[in-house]
Amino acid sequence: MSLLWKGLIVGFCLAAPVGPIAAICVQRTIAKRLLSGLVSGFGAATADAFYGAVAAFGATFISDFLITERAWMQRVGGGILILLGLRLLFLKPEPRELKNNRGLPGDFLSTFILTLTNPMTFVAFAAVFTTMGIGAVRGHSILTAELVGGVFLGSALWWLILCGIAHALRYHFDYKKLVIANRATGIFVIGVGTLYLLLTAR
Repeated sequence: MSLLWKGLIVGFCLAAPVGPIAAICVQRTIAKRLLSGLVSGFGAATADAFYGAVAAFGATFISDFLITERAWMQRVGGGILILLGLRLLFLKPEPRELKNNRGLPGDFLSTFILTLTNPMTFVAFAAVFTTMGIGAVRGHSILTAELVGGVFLGSALWWLILCGIAHALRYHFDYKKLVIANRATGIFVIGVGTLYLLLTAR
């Protein structure tokens, strides 16, 4: 199996577990538009590709930093999640016909930063790569680029599928259901953010 396919499988599998990023992408797809959800997902996929590159290249300085400083990074991620959750909790949905492309850079950056502030993503990539015996590509830039490209494509494929399903169901949500969906997502995201803070406080 080529490294591109191995990377694609790893990227897809590590992105697939449902968590706060998935909840945010689904909420944005339903409340805004498909493009907003996809841009949010691609932000997470870009961060996955970065961590995949660090694990594949074996960048010792960066990996040591991620492991040593993971506590405060997770605190930052938890704080961001709580702020996003509070915003969703009190957000009043706008009519869909008023939606445009505003906010897309923020959609991308928010999920990109949230994924980066979870160093366990790097740990997961490093563990999977070691298990699959992919460490041999270190020092071979072309092969590593193929692997990292596969990671991005695999992660992006998951977000494309998830947001596509959410988009297909979005017209079942009227204004009241959108408000409920926003609040439910907000509570879930706040809960995860609070859990991050409690775990790192130990």
